Amino acid sequence: MIFAAGLGTRLKPITDTMPKALVPVCGKPLLEHVARKLWSAGINETVVNVHYFADKIEEWVAQQEWITTEHDGHTSRNMLFEISDERGLLLETGGAVLHARRYLEGCGSFLIHNVDILSDCDIDWFKAQVKEDALATLLVSERKTTRFLLFAPDTLRLVGWMNTDTGDNCVISPDINPRECRALAFSGIHILSDRVLALMDEYVKEKALPCDPDKGARFPIMSFYMWAAAKYPIYGAVAPHLEFIDVGKLDAIKPAEDFVLRSNC
Repeated sequence: MIFAAGLGTRLKPITDTMPKALVPVCGKPLLEHVARKLWSAGINETVVNVHYFADKIEEWVAQQEWITTEHDGHTSRNMLFEISDERGLLLETGGAVLHARRYLEGCGSFLIHNVDILSDCDIDWFKAQVKEDALATLLVSERKTTRFLLFAPDTLRLVGWMNTDTGDNCVISPDINPRECRALAFSGIHILSDRVLALMDEYVKEKALPCDPDKGARFPIMSFYMWAAAKYPIYGAVAPHLEFIDVGKLDAIKPAEDFVLRSNC
């Protein structure tokens, strides 16, 4: 699933006329860079959630004709796109997953990738890091940021988060000392068991979140993770020397283009 519904306010004025997902980097929209990365790792079905300029993303998807010739001479379409429509209400990251349930349930596990993230992450390596009991596995790295996820140092099980700018932190148990945890930066790339969908139903009910039968429930996935991590194993997978660019601001476009050119994407 590619998260592509955001408003892209930090990329204005570009996003006055297009969604963040279609902002070009080296002549290709961010959505294409991410989708091609997933396809190259053997993922040929993806869900794209839409809200802001939803019609433009749907038009882009409809125009895609990624054709490859197989070794036996047959041709096939590379990527099947499904649209999860959030026009009625922008559902945030957790609500977006639950709203896309009809596409995700029964698949065993699925990968989520933010549309504005470019990286040299080896998706095959990441898939291999997923433990059998994991509810979710988050790609993390040791890079500079002000917002960290906290993990048990021995197991890399998620136990909380901290913001070094504000001094705020949250842990799943009062017995956990944030200073004794391993603080790592989240990449916006994660692999989830489809068991999260039933648990998200529980979360919405327990938190008494408003839930429209058609529009869905609105909540961030990190809030859900903190709730679920008290009961179920959510792990971090540390990508060593990860090159990572968040193309969420105007001043990130040039570094993103430099990265794409270096990577021959």
